[in-house]
Amino acid sequence: MLSNGFTVNDKLCKFRYMKSAIYPGSFDPFTNGHNDILNRALKIFDKVTIAVVKNSSKKYLFSLEDRVSMISELFSDQENIDCVGLDSKLTVDLAKELNAKAIIRGLRAVSDFEYEFQIASINRSQNSEIESVFFTPNEKLSFISSSMVKELASYDGDIAKFVHPDIEEMLKRKLKN
Repeated sequence: MLSNGFTVNDKLCKFRYMKSAIYPGSFDPFTNGHNDILNRALKIFDKVTIAVVKNSSKKYLFSLEDRVSMISELFSDQENIDCVGLDSKLTVDLAKELNAKAIIRGLRAVSDFEYEFQIASINRSQNSEIESVFFTPNEKLSFISSSMVKELASYDGDIAKFVHPDIEEMLKRKLKN
């Protein structure tokens, strides 16, 4: 056994622990773009915890509790996906608490990179043991954002190809009120 947690077996290195990550975001609402990033992360990580954040500088359509509930319901039959609300601690602190080794972030366009790089650097300054891992979505989904989906839905636009049917229904219901 090597001191870094790897074992050497037939020239292959294997982790001796489950690889888990957290995927933080506002997810207001959770889109097919978010789902694409999640599925890409699950190709690498055994378990992903979706951390629905509450950012005081954002105005949300859905409450933190509603967003956690919607996402939890979507993945209720999948043991390798959890969803939690995150409103009173740093993302890196939650990652440490959950024994996650990485923070998943999605990059839709080059314009996202500078902001995400800053966030990754701040996170590393707080806990250098947790890595930031960036994924890009399928190019057919790269233009989707929660803000655009909400805007489109507010004008009765067709959002069926951008969100799960359950989220579409909840979004339409919320916008009618």
